[in-house]
Amino acid sequence: MLVLDDVDRGLIHALQVNARAPFTLIAEVLGSSTQTVVRRYRRLYAQAGLRVVTLPTPRSAGVHQWFVRLTAATRSAHDIAVALARRPDTSWVRLASGGTEIVAIIHTPRSGPDAHALLLRDIPRTAGITSVSAHYLLHTYLGGPTAWRGRVNVLDEDQQARVHAERDAAGTGGRTAALDEEPYLLTDADRVLLGALREDARVSYADLAAATGTTASTAARRLAELRARGALFFDVDVDPALVGVTVSALLWMRISPAHLDTVAVALAGHEELAVVAATTGPTNLVAHALCRDAEALHTYLTRRLTMEAITHIETAPVLRTYKAAATLRTP
Repeated sequence: MLVLDDVDRGLIHALQVNARAPFTLIAEVLGSSTQTVVRRYRRLYAQAGLRVVTLPTPRSAGVHQWFVRLTAATRSAHDIAVALARRPDTSWVRLASGGTEIVAIIHTPRSGPDAHALLLRDIPRTAGITSVSAHYLLHTYLGGPTAWRGRVNVLDEDQQARVHAERDAAGTGGRTAALDEEPYLLTDADRVLLGALREDARVSYADLAAATGTTASTAARRLAELRARGALFFDVDVDPALVGVTVSALLWMRISPAHLDTVAVALAGHEELAVVAATTGPTNLVAHALCRDAEALHTYLTRRLTMEAITHIETAPVLRTYKAAATLRTP
């Protein structure tokens, strides 16, 4: 297995801080050469599943998100997971709980005759599925635009500021949209731009101009505006095993509503968690734990996840990830 060194880890952290930071700047911050950083990026891309992708925020895309849990026969679970992963309206498709449970995030339009066709018609009719539960995602405390801390602990504050400064110089001005602002809704032209960035957030402005029928300067300005409006975010995907993670688990928790926000904010600060989100359903908070090994997960569950407000925890080990935020991991 590929072993990461400080340059590899620093590169991943720099991309998390600023996904479109020039390789020349990253090399300068890391004290390396541009050729070395480019070579490491290509190696991580080929051998570690490193992908830097662009995704619209649900508010701007006008979609709802659902955590869906499907129970299926072991013999059919793999094929169902693969089919879900290949759909454009899904993300984070995983096989859990001994290979009989599929967990996915499904993105549905807010309205329209087919808004919930996948949930109400397609999935229930799929052969091999024995039960379905859907949990509407109400609020994300950790995940999406907020990086998992387990892979962003290499650059010091000064190095991060230098990488981030280039982002502000590109036109965002450091402004991000507030949650209480009226969300910006993507236009058709915006969706074309995002489509060109979806699978590679580092595509050149010249290529963006060709894909959108504009100029490079127009594409750069429009991308900066969308970032400033909070209409999109960048996600860095890499094999967790390369940063020491061998055990992954979904934690479905029940918390009294009066304490939900306090508990969720606290959990969002835990280094072991990559996702913390409030949902509907019999459990109202879901988290994704990434740990060094089974003993580390046990320690986390028994010594850190001990808040009295948490009245129930269901732990579902993740056996395989078929799709990350946008990247397929199927053979």
